[in-house]
Parts: sequence; C-alpha cells; structure tokens
Amino acid sequence: MIIILYGGLGIGTGRCGVSPLEGVAENAGGGWSEGKSFPFIWLFPLQINLYNRRMNINNNANNVKKELLVRIAKLQLDGELDSRKINKIPTEMRPAGTAPIGCCIYHDRELLRMRLLARMGISVENYNDLNDLDDYAREALSREKPTWPMITVLHEACNGCVKQNFMVTNACQGCFARPCMVNCPKKAIHIVHHAHIDADKCIHCGLCEQNCPYHAIIKITVPCEAACPVGAISKGEDGHEVIDFHKCIYCGKCMRECPFGAMMDKSQLVDVIKHIMNGRRVSVMYAPSIASQFKCSAGQLERGFEQLGFTTVYEVAAGADITADREAAEFTERMKRGDKLMTTSCCSAYVRAVHIHVPDLDPCVSETRSPMHYAAEIAKKDDSSCVTVFVGPCLAKRREGFDDDLVDYVITAEELGAFFEAKGIAVSKLEPVVKTEVPSASGRNFARTGGVAEAVKCRLTDPSILKLDVINGLDKEGMKKLKYYGEINAGRVEAKEEDGNLVEVMSCEGGCVAGPCVIQKVNLANVQLDKYVKEGK
Repeated sequence: MIIILYGGLGIGTGRCGVSPLEGVAENAGGGWSEGKSFPFIWLFPLQINLYNRRMNINNNANNVKKELLVRIAKLQLDGELDSRKINKIPTEMRPAGTAPIGCCIYHDRELLRMRLLARMGISVENYNDLNDLDDYAREALSREKPTWPMITVLHEACNGCVKQNFMVTNACQGCFARPCMVNCPKKAIHIVHHAHIDADKCIHCGLCEQNCPYHAIIKITVPCEAACPVGAISKGEDGHEVIDFHKCIYCGKCMRECPFGAMMDKSQLVDVIKHIMNGRRVSVMYAPSIASQFKCSAGQLERGFEQLGFTTVYEVAAGADITADREAAEFTERMKRGDKLMTTSCCSAYVRAVHIHVPDLDPCVSETRSPMHYAAEIAKKDDSSCVTVFVGPCLAKRREGFDDDLVDYVITAEELGAFFEAKGIAVSKLEPVVKTEVPSASGRNFARTGGVAEAVKCRLTDPSILKLDVINGLDKEGMKKLKYYGEINAGRVEAKEEDGNLVEVMSCEGGCVAGPCVIQKVNLANVQLDKYVKEGK
C-alpha cells in the first residue's frame, strides 16, 4: 500500500515537535507507535505546478498581510502605534484555543511578531526577540526615509521546499505503452509494477510528465524559485531561500507565489501616515491600475484620497500621456536613423531585467522616463516642498522610487486598501470630485498589456513604420524572447518578417492590473479598468 500525504493534514495536532508526517501517519496507519510501515509519498499541494498557474490572490497569506496593515494603521491614526497595544496584536489574532497553522499557536504568534516588522518597514533580519514590538514601532516612526533592502525574507516561515523534481504518484498503472520510459532521453525511468525515476539520471526535461496518459507523473516545484524569471533566488546553506539582489529585478513574483508568505515587501505606509498626521503637504499620484482595484469612479477614488488626508491628487495617467507622446517621437527618430528596434520603458522590472540580464538589448530601451516620474515632476512643479507618494500595484515601482529624487514614497494597492479600511472609508459611497482635467483614454489604458504600445501607435504621424510585438509577462519564456531581440540588435540573428520594431514588455502577464500587490482579481480589475478608460478624453 502506498499512502500519499498532502501537507497540512497533520498540522493542528497541537503538539510541538511532532511533524505533520507523523500526525498523518497516526491517522492513516492506525498509530505511528505501533510500528506499522508503509511507503510514503510526501507532497505539498502548493508545490504542484501542473499548469504553471499563479496562486490566487484570495489566500490566507494575503488576508493576514491585510489584517496586519489595518491594525497598524488604526493604532497609528489613534496615536498609539508605539504604545504597548501593538504587542497584543499577535495574541489577538491567534487567541487561545485557535487551531494553529504551524506546529503550535505560540510559533504562529512569533511569526506574526516578525511579520509586523515588515509591515512597519523594518527588515526581519534585524529581529531580536528580546525587543518588544513597541520598540520597533518607535524605530519605524523615527526614521527619515525607507531603508534598504526593500524585500525581506522570513526564514522562520520559509518551508525549505524540496528541490524541483518529478515524481511518480500511485495513479501510475504500469501500462503496456510505457511512453514515459520510451521517451526519456536519459533512460532514467524503469518500471516494476509502476514507474520509478532515477534521480541521478533525471535531467528534469519533463517529457515523462508530458507523455503520461494518466497524468501520474507530476512536477514538484519550489514556488518562489520557479516564479523568478532571472534565477535570483536559490537555497542557502541552511536550505532556506536567499535572494541575490544583484540579479533581482523586483518583479515581486517570488512574494506573490510563496505559499508560506516568507518573501515580504517592507511597507512604507507608516511613513506616509506619519507625514499626513504631522501636517505636511502630501501629494498622491495614483497609477491607472489603482483605479481598477476599487469599485468606484475616478472622482470617488480621489474623494477618498482627500479624506485620507492627502493635499493634492494626481492621475499618473497624465504622466502616461507625456510618456506616450515622447516615446512616439523617439520611435520615429530611431527608425529614421536606422535603429533595428525600440522597446517601451514604463515597466521598471523589465528595464532592470534588460540592464542586468540582457545587455545586448540595453541600447534599444526607450530613453523616455516612466509615467510615475512625469507625474512626480508635475507634482513638484506645483509644490516643490510637498511629499510625493506614488500608489501602484508592484514592487518594481518602489525600487524605481528609490532611484528617483522626485518620488518620496511608494505604497501599493494592498496598503491603500488597508488605509481606507483603517479610516472607515467606503470609496464607492463617496460623493465624487468634479474633475476639471481628465487624461486621455489611451493614457489610462497603460495598465493592461498592449496599452502602452497602442498609446504610442495612435500618436505616430506615420503608423505604417510600426511593426508591433508585445511580450506579455516576464517568465522564463519571456526572458528568452528578450534575449532573442538582444541577439537581433547585436547582429548575431537576422530579424524575421514577423518580428517587431516596437516591443512592449510587461513583467506581469496581463499588465499592471495583474501586479504582485493588487487586491482585485484580474478579470474583475479589467472590467473596472474599462469603465475608467471610457471616462478618459
């Protein structure tokens, strides 16, 4: 008999030191202590990646993240963030009698303590359990600017997932055709009643998985490593994941896909609320994708920003109009001088990917600045002493903000949603602001794949010079296509007729509406974005 154990079934026994494997074995085998022996297949469901799907944003890790952000914001707005009340949050969220997620409720609470650091913008690598949370709150409130690095890894939460491999389940029928064995290029499969894979010979090509008619062979991935398109994540000596920041493009895919919430961004919401409460003039610039995250009109969203305490509100779509105008002019000039191609420059994760990993394509990246930069330029021109806050869907923009002197802070859709909830603001019920200036529909459409390229196209005086190509998402295949265009630019590969001379690249499949820090499912976000675009001029 073979028992397949799915991770999580043994968790919740309430006994520290007893593994989930032992807990399930007691249930499945009638008592581990009785010495019964069975062949086991140990399997974590979230490590199975049969269809290369992204994890649904509706999950417990995101729910906990939101609750922590809301609780912190409420305490800060009440002037009590650095009081003893913050120390009670882990116990309030995991009270006595709650079924533990990990080995025990005390470990759950300790992880919540560490997660609170990241939500206050502090690296968990600096955690000292001798310090109280109110000590860290005072540290967060006293800092003058966000600290580096902007991603922090909670090793205590990291599962130390097994190395990527292929595994034969008990669905294998040991069939007569044996396509897995016949098609294996390294003869790594032999069959005795059912298939067995020789790990020493396996090259992880996946042909066995593709050829099994029963889908009995599955690919087990390390989710964060599999999601990273540039190989910036690997296991350290202790088996936990480590980020190589020299390779990282800050796309946020590792954070989005980690089922244990071990990859965490460091929030800047505490800093923003602090400036608002201190009476500073704080200008907010919201990306087109943010308008897709809330079921309200642009006027209602802007009224919501006013009620949060922001002094002035800017649509980044206005900056997108400037970007599109300048990219159209730049593209025309490049084609006149004989350049082979030009790529867009709005997605900062993509731009960083080229700079680091595809230097042959670097000369082709548009020299035009991003919509965020131009929106910040407008805000600083209106009020040079204001604090500028960009609201977007991702980590890459936060990384770009570190390098842009005009952008003081970057918060995400998640953090904005938490801020609204902490203040008790329902944006869909607000009286909308009467807008006197409205960006173009094409500028507002930057938030989805193809939107940037279309905005450039409609501004060309001679659209016939354009051959458009779109790279919809920087996964492994997307990076291969980037390198292909790099080869074309370097002259090592001849361009084909169907290859583009204007290439739009979005790090996230579907565009910014599918960023790693959004709060709305992509299909629903696109519906809301359609409404927002139609309101554009």
